[in-house]
Amino acid sequence: MAEFTYASAGVDIDNADDTKREMARSLETNDARVLNKIGAFATLFDGHFPEYQHPVLVLKSEEPGSKQKLAFANGHYESVCYDLVNHLINDIIVMGAHPLSMQDVIVCGKMEKEVITRVVDAMAAACRAQDCSLTGGETSEQPGVVPAGTYVLTASVVGVAEKSQIIDGATIRAGDKVLAVASNGLHTNGYTLVRALLDAQSDLAETDVDGETFLDAVLRPHLCYYRAVRDLFTADSLHGMAHITGGGVRDNLGRVLPANLDAQVDLSAFEIPAIFRTLHQRGQLDPADMVRTFNMGVGLTLVVAADSVEQTIQHLSAHECRAYTIGEVTTGEKKVHYSGELAL
Repeated sequence: MAEFTYASAGVDIDNADDTKREMARSLETNDARVLNKIGAFATLFDGHFPEYQHPVLVLKSEEPGSKQKLAFANGHYESVCYDLVNHLINDIIVMGAHPLSMQDVIVCGKMEKEVITRVVDAMAAACRAQDCSLTGGETSEQPGVVPAGTYVLTASVVGVAEKSQIIDGATIRAGDKVLAVASNGLHTNGYTLVRALLDAQSDLAETDVDGETFLDAVLRPHLCYYRAVRDLFTADSLHGMAHITGGGVRDNLGRVLPANLDAQVDLSAFEIPAIFRTLHQRGQLDPADMVRTFNMGVGLTLVVAADSVEQTIQHLSAHECRAYTIGEVTTGEKKVHYSGELAL
């Protein structure tokens, strides 16, 4: 009778240990708030915030959705890590939070050292780019549960905000303006539809989209807006923010509107990147479905006092973020109303 071992069942502990030693180098940090090193059972993070009168922790978990399947299938390991980190940070900054630390989870059918180290390197670099530390997480090899060559990523972020300066939409009022902050493409939504189109049209991946291939255009990493908006957190003129993900502007902006207010949004004002026009043409997609599935060029919305529009736009421009007016807040019942048509 054959001898059974963990390795013969598909898990190589020696390979896992060697891979984790490589990962530890990626996770080295100069952040004095991280009190222990990789190898401990959990991360110790100093919770002393002397610069805050009443610090509030802001928590979020996320995964990059089916974009990771497309990215990994085409060797774009690093870009999807930036997607995950940037999406998470965008979700907490709209509440006025500064990112502190992030923990990742990598589940795979077979632990491939090169792939894992590339992923962790990229996650750590994406965090450092936003003044945040990747402090650890979990890498789990699960043969028979996940096919070899398949990776499932997820992560959680911890941020901190001053309680009196939390941005939750409570100060939004009628007459405020809605600003769009430009996306660089799809970010992390609509990829089940994109993959279906790629499967149906063999030439689509190499189709030119404004000087690059369709595949490269849809695999651009999600933009992070933290550095552009963090100095606005204390501005009295900033009344609300929404990260535009699945559901588009209507569903996401609606989440921050007070119960007695509506937002009137002009679709014809949207500055639409070329990738969306290609999707519309090649997929014969319905514009109404597109505006709910994709961000259509709007990665973030800011609700600001009417007299601060130009100042806010100039501030964002100085951080290489294009912003422009797409709507106005009116009395109502917490709904976002569209007018005009997308310029597809």
